Amino acid sequence: MADEQALDEVVRFTSDLIRIDTTNRGGGDCQERPAAEYAAARLAEAGLEPTLLERTRGRTNVVARIEGTDPSADALLVHGHLDVVPAAAGDWSVHPFSGEIRDGVVWGRGAVDMKNMDAMILAVVRHWARSGARPRRDLVIAFTADEEASAEDGSGFLADRHPGLFEGCTEGVGESGAFTFHDGTGRRIYPIAAGERGTAWLKLTARGRAGHGSKVNRSNAVTRLAAAVARIGAHEWPLRLTPTVRAALTELAALYGIETGLDDVDSLLKKLGPAAALVEPTVRGSANPTMLSAGYKVNVIPGEAVAYVDGRYLPGGEDEFRATLDALVGPDVDWEFHHREVALQAPVDSPTFARMRAAVEEFEPGGHVVPYCMSGGTDAKQFSRLGITGYGFAPLKLPEGFDYQALFHGVDERVPAEALHFGVRVLDRFLRTA
Repeated sequence: MADEQALDEVVRFTSDLIRIDTTNRGGGDCQERPAAEYAAARLAEAGLEPTLLERTRGRTNVVARIEGTDPSADALLVHGHLDVVPAAAGDWSVHPFSGEIRDGVVWGRGAVDMKNMDAMILAVVRHWARSGARPRRDLVIAFTADEEASAEDGSGFLADRHPGLFEGCTEGVGESGAFTFHDGTGRRIYPIAAGERGTAWLKLTARGRAGHGSKVNRSNAVTRLAAAVARIGAHEWPLRLTPTVRAALTELAALYGIETGLDDVDSLLKKLGPAAALVEPTVRGSANPTMLSAGYKVNVIPGEAVAYVDGRYLPGGEDEFRATLDALVGPDVDWEFHHREVALQAPVDSPTFARMRAAVEEFEPGGHVVPYCMSGGTDAKQFSRLGITGYGFAPLKLPEGFDYQALFHGVDERVPAEALHFGVRVLDRFLRTA
């Protein structure tokens, strides 16, 4: 059981890491090194030998290994990223990089995404150093850069250039799962991620005939692009159930005593009420237009117009996604991947998933653990290149009314200290027995 020092440290470490501004706006301007040095120092104090690695100056990653008690067991990767998305201070109740602790709550950018998990990992490892505890499996601890952009300077760099550091790792845990989801009826659901939709960020380019804005122009690039974007935005993607989502729906239906079969998923989702939010984004692919760029003067028809689309496809669905985009954009618009990463699927009947479930239920006996698929992506995508099966497991026990998912990349991001204490206890239990 995690000691009082670990409970104190996880709160302090979360606050300290938030105060280190690691804003990642994309384009390579982030500097994770101060946070990496902070994490490495805490690991070194626990007797570990962390390695700091960079592809680009200042974009620093930290990797350390803890030897397990069973040398025949496969190693487990435990990872968290150090960068955060931007935050506009004027929109917040507190400064987003203050790390303020108020009324038992830690405030700031990264409180849930995901400096809280970084702090949990550090607190658990240091508790083991004090108590002499050791995990069953070798653990590889990785704190990464650049997760909030392309991961080229983070997990992608580590997987491609330093695979030896992850020797023996067959599974990994990172964000985001095992948080409390309150359904409004008193049930406390703890979704553990066992899959991710694939990332398909797209660039659309329409070309036409440049000309004067007052003249008739049947080859207007803006018109062509706008039509394609409208078709993409209005497209209804077909229902596709992956094994993870099928398992999630089956367990949720059993929890609510719903007999509607999986042959009528839309009806089942309606009957699940608020809990449908855990699976609804992942029963289909998606493509959301997000950026438009064209022209330089109101009376000049440009010869080119560009749009960007955030696309996501389900495991096994990339070919269908490509064919659908070809049909939607039409002959007058070209599209290409601006950034692409694979979709992931992890077994929900594995011993590791069972141990995660058991760890949550030990400290939350009234909770209901269910598998789910993430609608977005994490560093698990890049680590999958090394044959590592990824799960989302960053445990937090949250009070009712605390909308965890809305705080991801949101205003007034914060996390209760008690949630961090729960996370340390659960993570300690799981990592020792995993």
